[in-house]
Amino acid sequence: MNQAAHGGNATNGSAMIEAVNLSKYYGDFAATRDVSFTIERGEVVAFLGPNGAGKSTTMKLLTGYLAPSTGTARIAGYDTATDRLAASRQLGYLPENGPLYPDMTPRSMLRFSGEIQGMSSSAIDQRMREVIELCRLESVIGKPIGKLSKGFCQRVGMARVLLHEPDVLIMDEPTAGLDPNQIREVRNTIRRLGETKTILLSTHILQEVEPTCTRVLFINEGRLVFDGTPAELKASENNLDERFHQLTSVES
Repeated sequence: MNQAAHGGNATNGSAMIEAVNLSKYYGDFAATRDVSFTIERGEVVAFLGPNGAGKSTTMKLLTGYLAPSTGTARIAGYDTATDRLAASRQLGYLPENGPLYPDMTPRSMLRFSGEIQGMSSSAIDQRMREVIELCRLESVIGKPIGKLSKGFCQRVGMARVLLHEPDVLIMDEPTAGLDPNQIREVRNTIRRLGETKTILLSTHILQEVEPTCTRVLFINEGRLVFDGTPAELKASENNLDERFHQLTSVES
């Protein structure tokens, strides 16, 4: 096991996402327990684990949507508990099944998102052109979101969180429920984003790891049990499915 291979407590100028001994308790139940890791600028990292392992909870702690019971989360050096507004300016968060307004079009949704973030009209216009091209929304930009496929809805969600030019992206199950063609398109979008952004994306789909990410964090039963490259993840078994089974069978 290569737990915490990249460290958890160090703070430096290139650290964009930091979890320091993050725990979240609900009564006697621990959703996460002492999770620590650091993601450096420019990394694209998969957050892997079975359903119910603590991936979504950890992401909500990192983004400030949940307050930790113990520990600290930082985005671009800003503590998400004590300096949430500054952290949010650096962050684009795409939750699983992120909220979209079905009666709005992608164009009106993006403009509305820019306005509530306090962006100027000229900045909104410029960024809308850029994110529409990046997320390949030209063909549906004027259609009601409620009429779009789930793949296009995911791309609208990505465009929305990219609008204010965050340096850090956190995405929870971005390909969940998509068909193979839609998965391919979302993967390609993530690859393009990874050229300029620091990305953490959660998944329980092993096929997402190798083509998209340079590093893997594996969580099971609320604890971080692996931190390393995709090649290191499968090194002992030469098979990601078998390695997944091995890590999820570890007793806490």
